[in-house]
Parts: sequence; C-alpha cells; structure tokens
Amino acid sequence: MKRKPENSTGKSMLEGVTIVDMTSVVFGPFATQMLADLGANVIKVEAPEGDQFRHSAKPARTRGMSPGFMALNKNKRSIVLDLKSPEDSKVMANLLATADIFIHNVRLNAIEKLGFGPDQVTPLSPELIYIHCVGFASGGPYDGLQAYDDVIQAASGVATLSGRVDGSGKARYIPSLIADKVAGLYAAQAALAAYVHKLRTGEGQFVEVPMFEAFSQFMLAEHLGGLTFDPPNAAVGYPRQLDPDRQPFPTSDGYISIVPYTVESWEMVFTVINDLDFLKREHLETPREQFFGQHKLYQRLAEITPTATTAEWIERFRAARIPCMPVRDLADMLEDPQLSQNGFFERRDHPSEGTWYDMNRPVRFGAHGRREHLPPPRIGEHSDEIRAGLERRSIAYRHSKKSTTGTGV
Repeated sequence: MKRKPENSTGKSMLEGVTIVDMTSVVFGPFATQMLADLGANVIKVEAPEGDQFRHSAKPARTRGMSPGFMALNKNKRSIVLDLKSPEDSKVMANLLATADIFIHNVRLNAIEKLGFGPDQVTPLSPELIYIHCVGFASGGPYDGLQAYDDVIQAASGVATLSGRVDGSGKARYIPSLIADKVAGLYAAQAALAAYVHKLRTGEGQFVEVPMFEAFSQFMLAEHLGGLTFDPPNAAVGYPRQLDPDRQPFPTSDGYISIVPYTVESWEMVFTVINDLDFLKREHLETPREQFFGQHKLYQRLAEITPTATTAEWIERFRAARIPCMPVRDLADMLEDPQLSQNGFFERRDHPSEGTWYDMNRPVRFGAHGRREHLPPPRIGEHSDEIRAGLERRSIAYRHSKKSTTGTGV
C-alpha cells in the first residue's frame, strides 16, 4: 500500500467515543492521552484538589499546570466532582450512563464506597467498558498494595540492572517513569481491544490492568534469559544489555553510539577505525571468536574513538553502513533535525500558560483526520460546559419520553 500523508481534514479515528477518565499521575493519564490524541472525547474527572501530577514540577504561570501534567493531559476536558456529594455523585452517574469507557485507578474498596464499583455501575450502562488500573493483579499476595513507579521498578528486579552492568551490585532506579508509561501502553491497548469487542458483540466488560505484571512482562521479554527453560540453561538477564563495555563510546568532543550487530559488522568497524591487525593479533577473526571476545572488541573501540570528533566518526561509520548516532543531551532535543523536520514538536499558545512546546502523536495514519487541538485544561475548566451538556441531554430525553408516551409507543 502506498504511503500517504496524514489527512488534516475528516473525522479523527476515535471521534464519537466518550471516555470518563478518573485516573491521575501518569499510568492512566498516559493511556487516555493516546486515546484523546486519536479523537476520543476524554472527560477528566478530578477531585477538588485536582490530579496530584499537576504539582509535580514548576509551572510556567499557574499553580497546578506542571510540564508533566501539560504533556499528559492535552485534548481532554476537566470537570471537578466531589463524589462524596450526592449532587456530584449524580453528575458522575449521568456521565457514565452515556460513556463508552470508564477508566480509573482508585482502589476497589474505595470506589465501591463512592458507589461506582464494577457491579454498581453496570445497571447505569450494561455496555460500559470498565477499566481498573491497579498496581498489582487481584488475587495475589500483593493485591491492594500501593504502587508507584519506584515500587514497581523494585518489585520487578529492574532496579538491579545497573548494578549488574557495573558490577557494584548497587540497586538504582531507571531515571524515568518507565513502569507507569509502559503500563499506560497496556491500558490503551486494553481499551481499544475491549471497544472492538463491544462493536462486534454489544457487550461491555470489566478490564483489570496491573502495572506490576505489565511491566514484568515488558522487561522480562529479554531479561528472563536462561530461566526461560526448566531447568535453566544460563543465568538470568540478556548478556548483550548487561555487558559493562557495551556503552556509548567517547570521542574527542562527546560520545557516540556504534552498533556492530551483524556477522560482518566487526570487520567493517575495524576497517573504518583502521585497525584490522587487532582482529588478527587477538584472534578475533571468526564470528565465534568475536562473540566470545566481544568485550575486547568494545574495549579496543573505546580506545580509538577519542582520536576524532563525533561528527567525523558519524560520517565514516554511516558511509560504511554501520548503525551509529551521536549521544544527544536531553536539553538539545528541541533542535533535533529529524524531530524538527517531521513536526514532532509544535509550538503552541496556551490560554493561561503562554507559549509551550507540544509533542505531536508519533504514529501516523493515512486514512483519518486529525482532531481539533484542546490545550491542557486548568482544574475544572470545563465543569460548567460538561454539566450543561448533561442537562441538555436530560431535557432532550424527557421530551422524547413524553412524545413516545403520547403516541402510545
């Protein structure tokens, strides 16, 4: 199929799908952000104090508009509801009665006390997809425990990876909210799969998305290693990723990533660095010798790369078709030529926060339009608008009932 540019007109892919989102922080909001970008009508239900991620870093102008919150909550509308209030509880029930998907990360016993557990919501809308984002799957010894990214990195063994690489044995967190975001990917996948099922059968369903199990599957795909087999045939971990010498290589002005991945690659690499004699001298000429002596190859490469600049090595290795890339500082990402050329970052004006950089959806679709952009909402920004919409639907429903009653239908 011929590649086509993404349409700028027409319906967005999830237009008409309504999601009531009562998640907070990263796990759930990351999932609903992706669905919102695809055109879903995401109504973000916040307690009076708001999503706590609103206060995760310094805002530009307004308290509660942190950079992280901005990144995860565009294209959503915010309503503030105190579900302990009978009036607001009724508003929530009306929202769920007309929604396709309800997603939250409140503990089950707590949401049931508020009257919105799975069995309590079913009478409101039997076709509703009910997604519960949890730290640990129900039924196990961790069921009900609190879970944050650090907790999941610890529980999954991921915090030991850095210590395995440098030999220190010291546990360290990966400096990213990686478990939250990975679980968010699983939640978005689950929402779409359940929605397809609903389109086919008309059935709603309860869906549980556990962060620990999702992240464990994600990380153990390569790192279960020799424990994959019973009995084990090797140690746990993916050796290539745990090799202490497999790191960015220093250059005269920075660092470079060089990836000799195929059987022929190492000979080509040492041709580029003009050191083929090293392979002969160290008996590293065959693929088998190179596999078992890979640490020597990495170490020698690290000794040579400081003799030229990053740009010089990039030119040479790309000419030889060896995968490579300069190590870019996070602070320079706004200037990355690939991202700039493809419009990944979009400079936008926020009604309260001023100019900000939005990140456009990375996946491109050729057969649907883009949704109208909604800026990240201030807390409760759309409360009146959403309540008014519910009231209009209620009036229309009462009129239709009166009309059908009058005709004897």
